[in-house]
Amino acid sequence: MENKHLIVLAGPTASGKTATAIKLAKAFDAEIISADSRQFYKELSIGTAAPTAEELAQVKHHFVHNLSIEDKYDVADYERDILSYLKEYFKTKDVAVMTGGSGLFIDAVCNGLDEIPDISDEVRNRVTRMLEVEGLEGLQKEVERVDKDYFQIVDKQNPRRLQRALEVYYQTNRPYSTFRQGNTVKRDFNIIKLAILWDRDKLIERINKRVDLMMQQGLLDEVKSVYSKRHLNSLNTVGYKELFDYLDGKCSLEQAVEQIKINTRQYAKRQMTWLRKRNDYQWFKIDEFDEIFNALLELLSVPCGKS
Repeated sequence: MENKHLIVLAGPTASGKTATAIKLAKAFDAEIISADSRQFYKELSIGTAAPTAEELAQVKHHFVHNLSIEDKYDVADYERDILSYLKEYFKTKDVAVMTGGSGLFIDAVCNGLDEIPDISDEVRNRVTRMLEVEGLEGLQKEVERVDKDYFQIVDKQNPRRLQRALEVYYQTNRPYSTFRQGNTVKRDFNIIKLAILWDRDKLIERINKRVDLMMQQGLLDEVKSVYSKRHLNSLNTVGYKELFDYLDGKCSLEQAVEQIKINTRQYAKRQMTWLRKRNDYQWFKIDEFDEIFNALLELLSVPCGKS
């Protein structure tokens, strides 16, 4: 497997990862693996900015719309499934391209997961009750209290990730972040990590325009189609929870859309914080595809056909 390569293309939301990944995949006869945990769900397309039918037709994508919002699926499942998939994939291909904004999922594939003890029913029920009684804000405050390091990088709007951190802490009396600092697992394929860099103001402008486009494409109707299942953790995410509030009469449509923009910008900021803390990514601007291509040529011992 020494001549097998996984190219990881990371970056904040709305940074153009999908289009760049497609160009890379075409250039190196590769297929694309999604590392965006929101794009796994087949019921969610518009609000997750999943690849369009046209994009899917250009290059084969994997782990897009492969789950239902009712399926239970976590980062450990993803690590297992990706490694199993790559084992078969690399029998016939030399390069795969992984792209997405879910940093924990990327880390799991590249570095492995630390061993975490099983959680007792008592602890799990305790954390579930906390969410029911104190809501998302209660979880946020408690995670910040017991594990400030993890609180800096976690998706604070994702209750399941907050619950997981608290379950581990209550079970072991150790912060969840300490379980995520173990030795990196050595994979039997090469990993090359790239990240897309954007000027902050231009990225904010792109995010705002993309939210407006999502609304024009029918995001509200998509949200209405899953409204009856809004209690699911998979739907407690940016673009959906804000419009659930509108449908519940808690705010106007204009206020909901503005809140989506605010929350998306905050999410992009957290993604950048996560990336900047890692020193194994090569950074490129979005318009530097030739530079990305040439850098990869020096690292990959495979034929290519740039297009």
